[in-house]
Amino acid sequence: MQRMLIGGVAALFMAGGGLLVWQSMANQPSLIPAPPPPAVISDKLPEAGADAPTVGPAPPTPPEAPKASREEVRFNRYDRNRDELVSRLEMMGSRTKAFKTLDTDGNNLLTFEEWAAATGQRFASADGNKDQLLTRKEFARTRPKTPAKPGCRC
Repeated sequence: MQRMLIGGVAALFMAGGGLLVWQSMANQPSLIPAPPPPAVISDKLPEAGADAPTVGPAPPTPPEAPKASREEVRFNRYDRNRDELVSRLEMMGSRTKAFKTLDTDGNNLLTFEEWAAATGQRFASADGNKDQLLTRKEFARTRPKTPAKPGCRC
């Protein structure tokens, strides 16, 4: 019982001491500065001084993106996920035979170099006079051959 009484008195002293410390801290000046008063907002627009320039510098022009070649545009049309490789699925199921002829290393991935080499060969074979220019007739030879339609619906 005596222990309980001593414990109760000690708890009262501690609570009283805590109250005194709390009150003494409340009476000290705050270390946090008071916020400034709100600025007065007027409806008038600011006016420039008499010596202010009337025209500022022109905004910078954005850089121009490099124009892609025709072959890069054609390649990008098939490269749907933009990983610089055309997969068999991207090339479409109806173009499987054409894909196999372009995929020279047989890894089922078509790189731009493989694509460019095949189209370069097609250009060279179409350029009859070897002047590095294609006339309309020569250009028509680069078009893929259309398969012959069957004569009957058998």
